[in-house]
Amino acid sequence: MVIEIDFNSDEALYLQLRNQIIMGIAADRFREGDSLPSVRQMAESVGINMHTVNKAYTVLKQEGYVKVDRRRGAVVAVDADRLKTWEEIRRQLKVILAESSCKNISKEEIHQLVEEIYEDYR
Repeated sequence: MVIEIDFNSDEALYLQLRNQIIMGIAADRFREGDSLPSVRQMAESVGINMHTVNKAYTVLKQEGYVKVDRRRGAVVAVDADRLKTWEEIRRQLKVILAESSCKNISKEEIHQLVEEIYEDYR
């Protein structure tokens, strides 16, 4: 498992970890039912504080990407609530597309970018 954290980024470390795990799920590096490393193991391998890892895991649990099993720890369990996810993506895309429009990025450029990115996950 390769988790890349940019310690020079303005993005919070827990969000970087969260995003890396979500991208790992999308790219099939983490599959439904896989256990993530323990908080301690992840903290040591990535070089961050255990509280930071715990916060990332908590957010992932709240968002429906993992569940916590007393014996196995954090386990990948992608939320079956597709409608909720759909609405959240729609909300986020509205903002991203508004920003793109303000910067004169065309619909065709956006479509091309989406196709390029989506290919990484299928």
